[in-house]
Amino acid sequence: MEDGKSHKKSAIRVNAGVEKPEAVNPLLQQKPDKFRKSHINPREYFKGIKTGDRALLSRAITLIESTLPEDRETAGELIRLCLPLSGKALRLGITGVPGVGKSTFIESFGLYLIEKGHRVAVLTIDPSSMRSRGSILGDKTRMEKLGINEQAFIRPSASAGTLGGVARKTREAMILCEAAGYDIVFVETVGVGQSETAVAQMVDFFLLLMLAGGGDELQGIKRGIIEMADLIIINKADGENKNKANLAKREYENALHLFPPIPNGWQPSVMTASALYGENLTLVWQQIEKFLRLTKGNGSFDENRKSQDYNLFEETIHQTIHDHFFRHPEIKKQLVKYKTQILNRQLSPYEASQKLLDFYFGLFS
Repeated sequence: MEDGKSHKKSAIRVNAGVEKPEAVNPLLQQKPDKFRKSHINPREYFKGIKTGDRALLSRAITLIESTLPEDRETAGELIRLCLPLSGKALRLGITGVPGVGKSTFIESFGLYLIEKGHRVAVLTIDPSSMRSRGSILGDKTRMEKLGINEQAFIRPSASAGTLGGVARKTREAMILCEAAGYDIVFVETVGVGQSETAVAQMVDFFLLLMLAGGGDELQGIKRGIIEMADLIIINKADGENKNKANLAKREYENALHLFPPIPNGWQPSVMTASALYGENLTLVWQQIEKFLRLTKGNGSFDENRKSQDYNLFEETIHQTIHDHFFRHPEIKKQLVKYKTQILNRQLSPYEASQKLLDFYFGLFS
């Protein structure tokens, strides 16, 4: 008994704590800022991009992909600085079903173009995980030789659930790459049949890779994709597959005759190639050069670029309005209320959307 109070023995015993060990790397304690990425202002980014700093270019693209409001302001200023240096590169879109060999073709063709004195940037749009929104293919690891080449830059970006896998910031990434001195920019789609239209509207020349013997020649659903193609390449035309590839080539050539003429005067063609063995890559480049001579000569190349700029203007407005709407704190509160009413079938989705829009516009009246 102590001070009139009794102390009962407890079954719980608290051991003394373990002393905190020293850091594995003492420099992390001494100079923590040494290992942190410091904040870079737009002009520092711009300076690094102009001098060909690939690490800084990659960080700059990460910046423009960020959805944080503070990053958007920095990204906007960076784009304004880079814009005067952009627009001189050739923009090539590449699509095809998964397994057609897009990555192998881009690597082989990219190395071929580098040998001809070009600098190549590759923007690949990977399918992203629906859970983490992260990229799940990692195209950079599938283009090892091109990735380590000093005259190349590869940037895989997760589609993050956007339509068909076309990342929102692909156009801005192209501007940065062009400002960095890359004169040929590849844009590779996921290849699932939805993103081709979006990519075709941001490039100068659209390549469609196909496989022989896959039945695609007979699928009417491919008509829309074929209509957008400036060149169809039957890939993997090597070994025992050569005969099948030549047969598929003739079938696609017959199909192209049924399509209406393209306003720019270009006649799309079909050829076979083997990206694995580097066969017919010279013919592919010759077709692209022929296209450039024609379209730049008749003015359609510049008209297409102007049309793309205006489409980007409209898309930016749509996206900005969308972001402002769903980030507004009052809208977030109303969304919770209307979601409950919709799930409980107290309100139809159409009526709820109209009420929410009326509420939104009322905030500014």
